[in-house]
Amino acid sequence: MPQHTDRAYESQLGKLRSCLLEMGGLVEDQIAQAVRSLTERDPVLAHATVDRDHTVNRLDVEIDELSMKLIALHQPAARDLRLITTALKITTDLERIGDLATHIAERAIELTAEPPLKTYVDIPRMAELASSMVHRSLDAFVREDIELALQVCGSDDTIDGLHDRLLEELLSFMVEDPQAISRVMRLLFISKYLERIGDHATNIAEMVIFLVKGTSIRHMDTIPREL
Repeated sequence: MPQHTDRAYESQLGKLRSCLLEMGGLVEDQIAQAVRSLTERDPVLAHATVDRDHTVNRLDVEIDELSMKLIALHQPAARDLRLITTALKITTDLERIGDLATHIAERAIELTAEPPLKTYVDIPRMAELASSMVHRSLDAFVREDIELALQVCGSDDTIDGLHDRLLEELLSFMVEDPQAISRVMRLLFISKYLERIGDHATNIAEMVIFLVKGTSIRHMDTIPREL
């Protein structure tokens, strides 16, 4: 009987991991589709991206329920408890990333109703980096890879720099062409959404370090050398 219980418990832990990765893959795709709908001025794709947000939300609820069941029925301790609490925090970040991708798609829909700007400057590059950060943070989770998690944390400065540079460029567009202000403002929102996605990916990477080491580095100015 204990063996059966252990097998069921391990199976539920495996399901927790797989649901988390499914949710992560979905939000990565949401980012890519949202930005593609922007650059290709495709409102149909943008609407489809918005509509798929309910799938992300469903997985969020499913992971929460599974995590609560694991805690209530098995009273996990030490490493397993860290895994479950980490999953709960990661799913919160993934759900917010999904929301941000939806916001990008919504701005893309609005922009298709107006004349196109000459360029989307660094937005595709920001999107590629943001999506990469999400992907690598989840890889770090699967592999329990601290070095990879730290690389994701280091990428946060890069995406912040891209956002700052894009802000300057877009503000100059507004000065040169006041009629473009509403369009430029929407691109500024999109840039901020992508910068926030980078923040959430960094949160996931920091939770990976907590999972492996039991040490929280959130809100630390410098990362401890012993990591």
